[in-house]
Amino acid sequence: MKIIVIGAGVLGVSVARHLAVVGVDVLLLDQWGAGTGTTATTFAWTNSSRKLDPDYHRLNLAGMEEHARLAEQLRGAPSYFPSGALQWADAASQQRLTDNVERLQSLGYPAHWVTPDEATRIAGELRIPATITSIAHFSSEGYVLPDLFVGNLLADAEQHGAKFAIGEVVAIDDRPDGVSVTLAGGRVCTGDRVVLAAGRWTERLAARAGIDIPMVTDVGRGAQTVGLLGYSRSPELDLRCVIHSPGLNLRPTADGHTVLQALDLNGDVDPADPPSADGDLASTLVRRFSTLLTDPSRAPKIDLRVGFRSLPADGHTVAGYASAQSRIYCLVSHSGVTLAPILGRLTATEITTDQEQDLLRSFRPTRFTGIQRSDIEVDQHATSLGEQ
Repeated sequence: MKIIVIGAGVLGVSVARHLAVVGVDVLLLDQWGAGTGTTATTFAWTNSSRKLDPDYHRLNLAGMEEHARLAEQLRGAPSYFPSGALQWADAASQQRLTDNVERLQSLGYPAHWVTPDEATRIAGELRIPATITSIAHFSSEGYVLPDLFVGNLLADAEQHGAKFAIGEVVAIDDRPDGVSVTLAGGRVCTGDRVVLAAGRWTERLAARAGIDIPMVTDVGRGAQTVGLLGYSRSPELDLRCVIHSPGLNLRPTADGHTVLQALDLNGDVDPADPPSADGDLASTLVRRFSTLLTDPSRAPKIDLRVGFRSLPADGHTVAGYASAQSRIYCLVSHSGVTLAPILGRLTATEITTDQEQDLLRSFRPTRFTGIQRSDIEVDQHATSLGEQ
Protein backbone atom coordinates (compact mmCIF):
# COMPACT_ATOMS: atom_id res chain seq x y z
CA MET A 1 0.00 0.00 0.00
CA LYS A 2 1.24 3.48 -0.90
CA ILE A 3 -0.18 6.54 0.86
CA ILE A 4 0.36 10.17 -0.12
CA VAL A 5 0.00 12.56 2.82
CA ILE A 6 -0.57 16.18 1.82
CA GLY A 7 0.51 18.62 4.52
CA ALA A 8 3.46 18.29 6.90
CA GLY A 9 1.95 20.06 9.86
CA VAL A 10 1.57 18.31 13.17
CA LEU A 11 -1.36 16.15 11.95
CA GLY A 12 0.14 15.17 8.61
CA VAL A 13 3.53 14.27 10.07
CA SER A 14 1.87 12.25 12.83
CA VAL A 15 -0.17 10.24 10.31
CA ALA A 16 2.88 9.72 8.09
CA ARG A 17 4.88 8.48 11.07
CA HIS A 18 2.21 6.01 12.22
CA LEU A 19 1.74 4.68 8.69
CA ALA A 20 5.48 4.25 8.18
CA VAL A 21 5.87 2.43 11.50
CA VAL A 22 3.46 -0.29 10.32
CA GLY A 23 5.32 -0.68 7.03
CA VAL A 24 3.26 1.45 4.64
CA ASP A 25 5.00 3.17 1.71
CA VAL A 26 4.49 6.86 2.60
CA LEU A 27 5.14 10.03 0.61
CA LEU A 28 4.70 13.20 2.67
CA LEU A 29 4.28 16.45 0.73
CA ASP A 30 4.32 20.06 1.86
CA GLN A 31 4.52 23.29 -0.08
CA TRP A 32 7.01 25.02 2.23
CA GLY A 33 8.39 22.69 4.89
CA ALA A 34 7.45 20.60 7.90
CA GLY A 35 5.70 22.54 10.66
CA THR A 36 5.84 25.89 8.88
CA GLY A 37 2.07 26.54 8.66
CA THR A 38 -0.44 26.60 11.50
CA THR A 39 1.81 24.42 13.65
CA ALA A 40 4.37 27.22 13.81
CA THR A 41 1.92 29.62 15.47
CA THR A 42 0.11 27.62 18.13
CA PHE A 43 0.01 28.09 21.90
CA ALA A 44 0.47 24.29 22.04
CA TRP A 45 -1.47 23.62 25.25
CA THR A 46 -2.59 19.98 25.57
CA ASN A 47 -5.96 19.81 27.27
CA SER A 48 -9.64 18.97 27.23
CA SER A 49 -10.55 21.84 29.51
CA ARG A 50 -13.52 23.36 27.73
CA LYS A 51 -14.54 20.76 25.17
CA LEU A 52 -18.23 20.73 26.03
CA ASP A 53 -19.33 18.26 23.36
CA PRO A 54 -18.99 14.78 24.97
CA ASP A 55 -17.49 13.12 21.88
CA TYR A 56 -15.02 15.95 21.37
CA HIS A 57 -14.06 15.86 25.05
CA ARG A 58 -13.50 12.11 24.86
CA LEU A 59 -11.33 12.49 21.75
CA ASN A 60 -9.19 15.15 23.40
CA LEU A 61 -8.77 13.03 26.52
CA ALA A 62 -7.48 10.23 24.30
CA GLY A 63 -5.11 12.71 22.65
CA MET A 64 -3.65 13.67 26.01
CA GLU A 65 -3.14 10.02 26.96
CA GLU A 66 -1.59 9.22 23.59
CA HIS A 67 0.97 12.02 24.02
CA ALA A 68 2.39 10.22 27.06
CA ARG A 69 2.67 6.92 25.16
CA LEU A 70 4.22 8.56 22.10
CA ALA A 71 6.79 10.45 24.17
CA GLU A 72 8.24 7.08 25.26
CA GLN A 73 8.67 6.02 21.63
CA LEU A 74 10.14 9.13 19.98
CA ARG A 75 13.85 9.75 19.87
CA GLY A 76 15.36 13.19 20.19
CA ALA A 77 15.08 15.85 22.85
CA PRO A 78 11.81 15.85 24.84
CA SER A 79 9.08 17.85 23.12
CA TYR A 80 6.03 16.99 25.26
CA PHE A 81 5.78 18.16 28.86
CA PRO A 82 2.91 16.95 31.11
CA SER A 83 3.47 19.98 33.33
CA GLY A 84 -0.11 20.58 34.40
CA ALA A 85 -1.79 23.96 34.05
CA LEU A 86 -2.98 26.65 36.42
CA GLN A 87 -5.96 28.92 35.83
CA TRP A 88 -6.17 32.08 37.90
CA ALA A 89 -9.44 33.96 38.38
CA ASP A 90 -10.22 37.47 39.52
CA ALA A 91 -13.63 38.78 40.55
CA ALA A 92 -14.75 39.12 36.94
CA SER A 93 -13.79 35.56 35.93
CA GLN A 94 -14.41 33.73 39.22
CA GLN A 95 -17.82 32.29 38.35
CA ARG A 96 -16.71 31.06 34.94
CA LEU A 97 -13.75 29.21 36.46
CA THR A 98 -15.87 27.80 39.28
CA ASP A 99 -18.48 26.48 36.86
CA ASN A 100 -15.83 24.85 34.68
CA VAL A 101 -14.01 23.22 37.60
CA GLU A 102 -17.26 21.75 38.89
CA ARG A 103 -18.19 20.50 35.41
CA LEU A 104 -14.80 18.87 34.90
CA GLN A 105 -14.78 17.31 38.36
CA SER A 106 -18.15 15.73 37.59
CA LEU A 107 -16.53 14.12 34.54
CA GLY A 108 -13.57 12.80 36.53
CA TYR A 109 -11.16 15.27 34.91
CA PRO A 110 -8.31 16.17 37.31
CA ALA A 111 -9.18 19.66 38.54
CA HIS A 112 -8.83 21.02 42.02
CA TRP A 113 -8.36 24.27 43.90
CA VAL A 114 -4.94 25.31 45.19
CA THR A 115 -3.73 28.07 47.46
CA PRO A 116 -1.49 30.88 46.19
CA ASP A 117 1.50 29.29 47.95
CA GLU A 118 0.79 25.94 46.30
CA ALA A 119 0.33 27.66 42.93
CA THR A 120 3.66 29.45 43.29
CA ARG A 121 5.44 26.16 43.93
CA ILE A 122 3.75 24.61 40.88
CA ALA A 123 4.26 27.59 38.55
CA GLY A 124 7.82 28.52 39.37
CA GLU A 125 9.11 32.03 38.90
CA LEU A 126 5.94 34.15 38.72
CA ARG A 127 4.19 36.63 40.98
CA ILE A 128 0.48 36.11 41.64
CA PRO A 129 -1.27 39.52 41.78
CA ALA A 130 -3.37 40.44 44.80
CA THR A 131 -6.43 40.73 42.52
CA ILE A 132 -6.49 36.92 42.02
CA THR A 133 -9.35 35.42 44.03
CA SER A 134 -8.92 31.69 43.28
CA ILE A 135 -6.62 29.30 41.44
CA ALA A 136 -7.40 25.91 39.89
CA HIS A 137 -4.85 23.24 39.03
CA PHE A 138 -5.35 20.85 36.10
CA SER A 139 -2.67 18.24 36.65
CA SER A 140 -3.18 16.15 33.48
CA GLU A 141 -2.65 19.03 31.07
CA GLY A 142 0.63 20.12 29.55
CA TYR A 143 2.30 21.62 26.53
CA VAL A 144 4.34 20.81 23.45
CA LEU A 145 7.31 22.49 21.81
CA PRO A 146 5.82 22.41 18.29
CA ASP A 147 8.98 22.76 16.18
CA LEU A 148 10.78 20.05 18.13
CA PHE A 149 7.71 17.80 18.22
CA VAL A 150 7.24 17.93 14.45
CA GLY A 151 10.96 17.41 13.93
CA ASN A 152 10.98 14.32 16.14
CA LEU A 153 7.91 12.89 14.40
CA LEU A 154 9.38 13.50 10.95
CA ALA A 155 12.75 12.00 11.89
CA ASP A 156 11.01 8.86 13.17
CA ALA A 157 8.82 8.67 10.06
CA GLU A 158 11.88 8.86 7.82
CA GLN A 159 13.70 6.34 10.02
CA HIS A 160 10.85 3.95 9.21
CA GLY A 161 11.04 4.61 5.47
CA ALA A 162 8.72 7.57 4.84
CA LYS A 163 9.78 9.97 2.07
CA PHE A 164 9.37 13.74 2.48
CA ALA A 165 9.28 16.17 -0.44
CA ILE A 166 8.59 19.86 -0.97
CA GLY A 167 5.94 20.55 -3.59
CA GLU A 168 2.79 22.54 -4.24
CA VAL A 169 -0.24 20.36 -4.90
CA VAL A 170 -2.31 21.69 -7.80
CA ALA A 171 -4.64 18.73 -8.43
CA ILE A 172 -5.90 15.59 -6.72
CA ASP A 173 -7.53 12.89 -8.82
CA ASP A 174 -9.57 10.20 -7.07
CA ARG A 175 -10.04 7.21 -9.37
CA PRO A 176 -11.47 3.71 -8.84
CA ASP A 177 -7.99 2.20 -9.26
CA GLY A 178 -6.09 4.67 -7.07
CA VAL A 179 -5.22 8.32 -6.60
CA SER A 180 -2.88 10.76 -8.27
CA VAL A 181 -1.53 14.05 -7.00
CA THR A 182 -0.18 16.61 -9.45
CA LEU A 183 2.43 19.11 -8.30
CA ALA A 184 3.28 22.50 -9.72
CA GLY A 185 5.82 21.81 -12.45
CA GLY A 186 3.96 18.76 -13.66
CA ARG A 187 5.23 15.94 -11.46
CA VAL A 188 2.49 13.35 -10.82
CA CYS A 189 2.56 11.11 -7.75
CA THR A 190 0.35 8.04 -7.63
CA GLY A 191 -0.81 5.89 -4.74
CA ASP A 192 -3.61 3.89 -3.20
CA ARG A 193 -4.89 6.59 -0.83
CA VAL A 194 -4.44 10.28 -0.08
CA VAL A 195 -4.54 11.78 3.39
CA LEU A 196 -5.46 15.44 3.04
CA ALA A 197 -4.01 17.08 6.16
CA ALA A 198 -3.39 20.54 4.74
CA GLY A 199 -4.61 22.58 7.69
CA ARG A 200 -6.18 25.89 6.73
CA TRP A 201 -5.66 25.09 3.05
CA THR A 202 -7.84 21.96 3.30
CA GLU A 203 -11.03 23.46 1.88
CA ARG A 204 -9.28 24.79 -1.22
CA LEU A 205 -7.42 21.57 -1.95
CA ALA A 206 -10.44 19.39 -1.22
CA ALA A 207 -12.48 21.41 -3.71
CA ARG A 208 -9.99 20.48 -6.42
CA ALA A 209 -11.02 16.87 -5.86
CA GLY A 210 -14.73 17.75 -5.83
CA ILE A 211 -14.96 17.49 -2.02
CA ASP A 212 -16.67 20.08 0.17
CA ILE A 213 -15.00 20.56 3.58
CA PRO A 214 -16.59 23.72 5.04
CA MET A 215 -14.06 25.78 6.94
CA VAL A 216 -13.76 29.30 8.31
CA THR A 217 -11.58 30.97 5.71
CA ASP A 218 -11.73 34.63 6.71
CA VAL A 219 -8.25 35.90 7.62
CA GLY A 220 -9.04 39.59 7.95
CA ARG A 221 -8.92 41.81 11.00
CA GLY A 222 -10.90 40.30 13.87
CA ALA A 223 -11.47 36.93 12.15
CA GLN A 224 -11.93 33.82 14.30
CA THR A 225 -8.92 32.26 12.63
CA VAL A 226 -6.48 35.05 13.48
CA GLY A 227 -4.43 35.00 16.68
CA LEU A 228 -1.41 36.73 18.14
CA LEU A 229 1.45 35.15 20.08
CA GLY A 230 4.31 36.88 21.82
CA TYR A 231 7.70 35.23 22.26
CA SER A 232 9.63 36.65 25.18
CA ARG A 233 13.39 36.16 24.87
CA SER A 234 14.08 37.85 28.17
CA PRO A 235 13.95 37.76 31.06
CA GLU A 236 14.65 34.06 31.26
CA LEU A 237 12.17 32.44 33.65
CA ASP A 238 11.92 29.24 35.60
CA LEU A 239 8.33 28.77 34.43
CA ARG A 240 7.21 25.19 35.04
CA CYS A 241 3.68 24.88 33.64
CA VAL A 242 1.00 26.50 31.50
CA ILE A 243 -0.59 29.56 33.11
CA HIS A 244 -3.97 31.13 32.33
CA SER A 245 -4.33 34.45 34.11
CA PRO A 246 -6.81 37.28 33.52
CA GLY A 247 -5.45 39.09 30.49
CA LEU A 248 -2.48 36.83 29.74
CA ASN A 249 -1.73 33.15 29.11
CA LEU A 250 1.83 31.83 29.34
CA ARG A 251 3.67 28.63 28.60
CA PRO A 252 7.34 27.71 28.84
CA THR A 253 9.48 27.17 25.81
CA ALA A 254 13.15 26.38 25.35
CA ASP A 255 16.02 28.12 27.17
CA GLY A 256 13.86 29.90 29.74
CA HIS A 257 11.88 31.77 27.10
CA THR A 258 8.12 32.25 27.37
CA VAL A 259 5.21 32.18 24.91
CA LEU A 260 2.51 34.78 25.64
CA GLN A 261 -1.12 34.88 24.52
CA ALA A 262 -3.66 37.62 25.24
CA LEU A 263 -6.94 36.49 23.70
CA ASP A 264 -8.65 39.88 23.97
CA LEU A 265 -6.02 41.40 21.67
CA ASN A 266 -6.73 39.04 18.76
CA GLY A 267 -9.55 41.25 17.49
CA ASP A 268 -7.08 44.11 17.02
CA VAL A 269 -4.72 42.09 14.81
CA ASP A 270 -4.73 42.90 11.11
CA PRO A 271 -2.71 40.30 9.20
CA ALA A 272 -2.38 42.75 6.30
CA ASP A 273 -0.62 45.16 8.68
CA PRO A 274 1.11 42.95 11.27
CA PRO A 275 1.80 44.54 14.65
CA SER A 276 5.36 45.67 15.25
CA ALA A 277 7.61 44.82 18.16
CA ASP A 278 7.42 48.44 19.38
CA GLY A 279 3.70 49.03 18.71
CA ASP A 280 0.68 49.22 20.99
CA LEU A 281 -0.06 45.50 21.08
CA ALA A 282 3.53 44.65 21.98
CA SER A 283 3.49 47.33 24.66
CA THR A 284 0.31 45.86 26.14
CA LEU A 285 1.88 42.40 26.30
CA VAL A 286 5.01 43.82 27.93
CA ARG A 287 2.95 45.67 30.54
CA ARG A 288 0.80 42.64 31.39
CA PHE A 289 3.79 40.31 31.51
CA SER A 290 5.72 42.71 33.75
CA THR A 291 2.98 42.62 36.40
CA LEU A 292 3.55 38.85 36.76
CA LEU A 293 7.32 38.99 37.10
CA THR A 294 8.93 38.65 40.51
CA ASP A 295 11.26 41.47 39.44
CA PRO A 296 9.16 43.85 37.31
CA SER A 297 12.21 46.01 36.65
CA ARG A 298 13.46 43.34 34.21
CA ALA A 299 11.89 44.73 31.04
CA PRO A 300 10.64 41.92 28.75
CA LYS A 301 11.79 41.73 25.14
CA ILE A 302 8.98 40.31 23.03
CA ASP A 303 8.74 39.26 19.38
CA LEU A 304 5.26 38.98 17.85
CA ARG A 305 3.89 36.36 15.49
CA VAL A 306 0.48 36.38 13.81
CA GLY A 307 -1.11 32.96 13.53
CA PHE A 308 -3.90 31.54 11.38
CA ARG A 309 -5.86 28.61 12.77
CA SER A 310 -7.26 25.60 10.93
CA LEU A 311 -10.93 25.87 11.79
CA PRO A 312 -13.66 23.56 10.43
CA ALA A 313 -16.95 25.42 10.10
CA ASP A 314 -18.57 23.80 13.15
CA GLY A 315 -15.37 23.93 15.21
CA HIS A 316 -14.93 20.16 15.43
CA THR A 317 -12.34 17.83 13.97
CA VAL A 318 -12.85 16.36 10.50
CA ALA A 319 -11.52 12.81 10.15
CA GLY A 320 -12.57 10.30 7.52
CA TYR A 321 -13.10 9.53 3.86
CA ALA A 322 -14.99 12.07 1.81
CA SER A 323 -17.54 9.40 0.84
CA ALA A 324 -18.01 5.65 0.94
CA GLN A 325 -16.32 5.35 -2.45
CA SER A 326 -13.58 7.92 -1.91
CA ARG A 327 -9.89 7.16 -1.54
CA ILE A 328 -9.23 10.59 -0.04
CA TYR A 329 -9.10 10.70 3.75
CA CYS A 330 -9.67 14.23 5.09
CA LEU A 331 -8.06 15.28 8.36
CA VAL A 332 -8.22 18.76 9.87
CA SER A 333 -8.65 20.03 13.42
CA HIS A 334 -8.62 23.17 15.55
CA SER A 335 -7.04 21.11 18.38
CA GLY A 336 -4.19 19.79 16.30
CA VAL A 337 -1.46 19.74 18.93
CA THR A 338 -3.56 17.92 21.54
CA LEU A 339 -4.99 15.50 18.99
CA ALA A 340 -2.02 14.81 16.70
CA PRO A 341 -0.86 11.57 18.38
CA ILE A 342 -4.30 9.98 18.62
CA LEU A 343 -5.49 11.16 15.20
CA GLY A 344 -2.25 9.92 13.66
CA ARG A 345 -2.70 6.45 15.14
CA LEU A 346 -6.44 6.12 14.52
CA THR A 347 -6.22 7.46 10.96
CA ALA A 348 -3.42 5.03 10.14
CA THR A 349 -5.45 2.18 11.63
CA GLU A 350 -8.56 3.02 9.61
CA ILE A 351 -6.57 3.28 6.39
CA THR A 352 -4.59 0.09 6.80
CA THR A 353 -7.31 -2.13 8.28
CA ASP A 354 -10.59 -0.59 7.02
CA GLN A 355 -11.79 -0.93 10.63
CA GLU A 356 -13.82 2.04 11.84
CA GLN A 357 -12.44 3.57 15.04
CA ASP A 358 -15.16 4.48 17.52
CA LEU A 359 -13.52 7.70 18.67
CA LEU A 360 -13.71 9.11 15.14
CA ARG A 361 -17.32 8.16 14.36
CA SER A 362 -18.73 11.62 15.16
CA PHE A 363 -16.19 13.51 13.09
CA ARG A 364 -16.70 12.27 9.54
CA PRO A 365 -16.66 14.84 6.72
CA THR A 366 -19.90 13.29 5.50
CA ARG A 367 -21.70 15.11 8.34
CA PHE A 368 -21.68 18.18 6.09
CA THR A 369 -23.29 16.40 3.12
CA GLY A 370 -26.44 18.16 1.94
CA ILE A 371 -26.21 20.92 4.57
CA GLN A 372 -26.06 24.58 3.62
CA ARG A 373 -23.22 26.46 5.27
CA SER A 374 -25.67 28.84 6.86
CA ASP A 375 -27.31 25.86 8.59
CA ILE A 376 -24.11 24.42 10.13
CA GLU A 377 -24.38 24.43 13.90
CA VAL A 378 -21.29 26.06 15.38
CA ASP A 379 -19.74 25.05 18.71
CA GLN A 380 -18.73 28.48 20.01
CA HIS A 381 -16.38 27.01 22.60
CA ALA A 382 -14.60 24.90 20.00
CA THR A 383 -14.14 27.88 17.68
CA SER A 384 -12.69 30.20 20.32
CA LEU A 385 -8.92 30.63 20.02
CA GLY A 386 -8.02 29.91 23.69
CA GLU A 387 -10.27 26.89 23.93
CA GLN A 388 -8.15 24.72 21.63
